[in-house]
Amino acid sequence: MLSFFHLLASGGISITANEINYTGTTSDSEVLKNLLNTAYTWAGVIAVIILIVAGYFYVVSGDDPNRITRAKNAILGAAIGLTIIFLAFVITNAVIAGVTQ
Repeated sequence: MLSFFHLLASGGISITANEINYTGTTSDSEVLKNLLNTAYTWAGVIAVIILIVAGYFYVVSGDDPNRITRAKNAILGAAIGLTIIFLAFVITNAVIAGVTQ
């Protein structure tokens, strides 16, 4: 199975300005902001999934102290991860907004 880039490099797909008609912004700061926000979104989704799975493992752990500790550590790690993701989002968007002014 060939990837999109292999098809593009081999000439199987041609892209010209007339075919795409991109009308959005092309400034470097906007592109960086969009890339970082996408990364933060995916990281947040993954952290929430880990939080839900760890909560499930905590509920079904019974009286096994090893499983309880493992679930608590996963919950704590996911919560810390969400906090770091949120702070990184706020800081990078503030810096990019300050640079573009």
